[in-house]
Amino acid sequence: MIYKSILDSGIRVISENIPHAYSVSIGIWVANGSRHEGRESNGVAHFIEHLLFKGTERRGALDIAREIDSIGGILNAFTSREYVCYYAKVLDKFLPNAVDLLSDIFLNSLFNSEEIEKERKVILQEISMLEDTPDDYIHDLFSQNFWQGHPLGMPIIGNEESVGGLSRDFIVSYKQDKYRAGDIIIAAAGKVEHQELLRLLGGLFARIPSGKSSEEPYLATHEKKIDIIEKDLEQVHLCLGTRALPQNHPNRYEAYILNTVLGGSMSSRLFQEVREKLGLAYSIYSYMASHSDTGSLAVYAGTSQERVNEVIEIILREFKKLKTDPLSPAELDSAKEQLKGNILLSLESSDNRMSKLAKNEIYFGCYQPLPEIIKGFDRVTSESLLGLCERLIDGDYLTLVLMGKVERDSPFLADITL
Repeated sequence: MIYKSILDSGIRVISENIPHAYSVSIGIWVANGSRHEGRESNGVAHFIEHLLFKGTERRGALDIAREIDSIGGILNAFTSREYVCYYAKVLDKFLPNAVDLLSDIFLNSLFNSEEIEKERKVILQEISMLEDTPDDYIHDLFSQNFWQGHPLGMPIIGNEESVGGLSRDFIVSYKQDKYRAGDIIIAAAGKVEHQELLRLLGGLFARIPSGKSSEEPYLATHEKKIDIIEKDLEQVHLCLGTRALPQNHPNRYEAYILNTVLGGSMSSRLFQEVREKLGLAYSIYSYMASHSDTGSLAVYAGTSQERVNEVIEIILREFKKLKTDPLSPAELDSAKEQLKGNILLSLESSDNRMSKLAKNEIYFGCYQPLPEIIKGFDRVTSESLLGLCERLIDGDYLTLVLMGKVERDSPFLADITL
């Protein structure tokens, strides 16, 4: 059963009781991420996420770590382009401890100047580590090119210049401005009673500023782009992609199936053709990045310099086939069952259920029941999927990013089209 309440401050509290569970996952979600930053402040949301674990008036950083470890729990956080989440997973009897610890770091972090400088060094090392990992870094480069000039294209962790320029005063004022009640959701799933959760939360969040913090984000535009990053690597890493759908689009079920068939699993067309049949790559897959108002569909592959053109040709060929050839009933049914099975298996985890509650609230404003999701997949036909592919897969929006030993003046790259 799903329960939803709104605290006096305006914070939404959503919970799901799972009677047979031993654990509870609870998260404080803030619907403001890296896309709400400016170019000079890029990385501040991620910086704040780090700093909230560095000490409050009641607890130092070591106390925070020891306290969660002493009850066998998990305490962590992550930042995305549209939200930040601080969460804990504990045995149900330790839910009061988790609420006390999470609320303390969320509300009472000191932002000590010395800790800020230490954590700045950590994040700069994180940026360097990412840039030294081409199979990860290529995705940030793809976003920068696909969402060129738009906040969605900025790296979530920021860059060396922006992170280096963030002052304590700016960080503190940014948190005060962005962490407002209308943008905050507290979600919990597992062995939790909603009324008990409300009692534990009590007046803890009463002093959070009311209302929402930011104006509506503006829509990104795309155009065809090819970018080559020359680097002395053993492989050439590439991302090739096009437009996709926002999170709440009516055709999102078709989009999930499109991604699954293209490169979303080991049985997908690209994995079978490029890796299993031809042995051209160890890693090849497709993925969707869906936001509140737009999205992208991209294919990643790592291959040799000699075979990169062949891999790109195969990806383009599979894109074209999705636009022109309807899926067979067997392939369509297989993709549907795979997706439905993945969803059902994910619901065995209290942290996945907690995330589902919060994301549903952020993107839909209400809970999306599992039977409704299953019906959404069952309604997809080969014709509706073909229609979506015809609309989305368009040569005018193709973005290709390559990293490695690549010829800049390659005639093949200049002629890439669908």
